[in-house]
Amino acid sequence: MPPMEAPAAQKSRKGLQRIWHAAGYSLAGLRAGWDETAFRQEAIAAIVLVPLALWLANSWVEFALLAGSVVLVLVVELLNTGIETAIDRIGPEWHALSKRAKDMGSAAVLLSLLMAAAIWAMPLLGLAKRLLT
Repeated sequence: MPPMEAPAAQKSRKGLQRIWHAAGYSLAGLRAGWDETAFRQEAIAAIVLVPLALWLANSWVEFALLAGSVVLVLVVELLNTGIETAIDRIGPEWHALSKRAKDMGSAAVLLSLLMAAAIWAMPLLGLAKRLLT
């Protein structure tokens, strides 16, 4: 993870220097996400599913829906992990609001998974129908 800097130093960057540092922080976030089992499993699924989407899709729109639904799961998982990490940083003691925030983050992941499954079901069912007839 890049070293933490004073907020004023971060705000003074402009142009390519800002983009370069932002990319470094983003890569650090992806590396931190990789340490989480759920993100790792979903990323491995994405490595398989995105090329499969190229093969399954009948149009660029269909490919965008298939691949986008997989990427959305990764995005929501990263946000959920960020929420959980921030709450854990506050303290280890149980609190109703902490539980509520973590539960809502988990629900967001579930909804993104259900949406991806629904999007993928249509072309997979169509493929199965073509293969069986």
